[in-house]
Amino acid sequence: MDDLTTGIVLLTISGEVNWLNPAAEDLLGVSLQRAARKSLVGLLPGSENLVELADRAGLERQSFGRAIKIPAPQRDGGELELAVRVSILSGVGEDQLLLEMFNLTQRQQLDRENILLAQHGASRQMIRQLAHEIRNPLGGLRGAAQLLERELVEPALREFTQVIIGEADRLAALMDSLLGPGSKPRARMVNVHLLLEHVATIIESEWPDLAIQRDYDPSLPDIFVDRDQLTQAFLNLMRNASQAVAGAGKVVVRTRVLSNQLLNRSPFRLVALIEIEDNGPGVPEDIADTLFFPLVSGRDEGTGLGLSLAQDLVNRQQGLIEYESEPGRTVFTVNLPIVEPSIAG
Repeated sequence: MDDLTTGIVLLTISGEVNWLNPAAEDLLGVSLQRAARKSLVGLLPGSENLVELADRAGLERQSFGRAIKIPAPQRDGGELELAVRVSILSGVGEDQLLLEMFNLTQRQQLDRENILLAQHGASRQMIRQLAHEIRNPLGGLRGAAQLLERELVEPALREFTQVIIGEADRLAALMDSLLGPGSKPRARMVNVHLLLEHVATIIESEWPDLAIQRDYDPSLPDIFVDRDQLTQAFLNLMRNASQAVAGAGKVVVRTRVLSNQLLNRSPFRLVALIEIEDNGPGVPEDIADTLFFPLVSGRDEGTGLGLSLAQDLVNRQQGLIEYESEPGRTVFTVNLPIVEPSIAG
C-alpha cells in the first residue's frame, strides 16, 4: 500500500488514526508519526464532511462513498476535491475503518493543463506568425531611416533617425527571440525571492499607490531557470495585476513548495508555486477560456500579448501558468519544477 497513488487511512471505530500510506500523507498534509493515535477531526480542521462519512460507516457498519472537499494542506485558501470511500475492515483483531481517497483535483488539474498546453501550442504559432509580419517592415523602416540620415546635415536631426534605428533594432531583437526555436533558456540557479523583489521594486516605482504584500515561504530552494526570461514573465503578470486594480488596490505575492506534483504531464518530487493575487474585478467571462491566446485582453488599451508571452517564457522553464478568478480575487499561479541542474539539462 506504500506504493499506491490512492490515499489509504486506517482508523479505529472511534475515529483515531492507526496508519496512513505516503499518498495519504501528501493529500492530508500530515505525517504518520504526527497522526498516529490522534483523532481525524483534530488533525484536519475543515474536514468535517470526511469525519462525518467515517462516523456514519462506523455506526451503520456499511460502506459509503462520495466526493468531499477538504482544505488543501499546501495551498492557502485552496481546496482538494477527493473521491472517498469508507469501509469496515474486520477479521484481523479489532474492527477498523478503511478510508480510500482519490484526488479528483489532480485529475481536474491534468484536464486543465491539457487545455493550457493546447492553447500554448496554438498561441506559440500565432506569435511566430505575428513576429514575421512585424519583422519584415522593420527592415524597411530601418533602411529608410539610414537613407534619411545621410541626407541630414544637422547633427540634432540625426539624433531622431538614431532613435528610429535603435528602436527598430530593439524590436527586431525581440522578434528574433520570438521566432527562435524555443530560445533555449540560459539557466542557472536563481533565488526566486530576490527575483520577485526586483520585479516588485519596478512595479512599485510604476504604481506608487499600489500595496504589494509579500508572503514568502523561506523553505523554497533556489531553482534552475533563465533569470531574464522569468523576470519578464513575472513583470508581465505583476503589471497585469496592477492594471486590474488601477494601481490602487492590493497585490499579494506568495510562494510555496509543493511535493509529488504532476507538471506538464511529468511527475516532479518538488515544485515551486508562485502566486500573484489581486483584488480587482476579475477576468471577464467572455475571455476566460482564451485568456492566454495572443491579442486577447480584458482592457480596451491592452495589447493582449503580456499573458501569452508570460506563458511561453514559463513553459520554456518546464513550467506552467494557471489562474482562477472571481470578483475581488484573481490568482495567477506559476508552477516551476525544482530540479538539480544535471537533471534539468
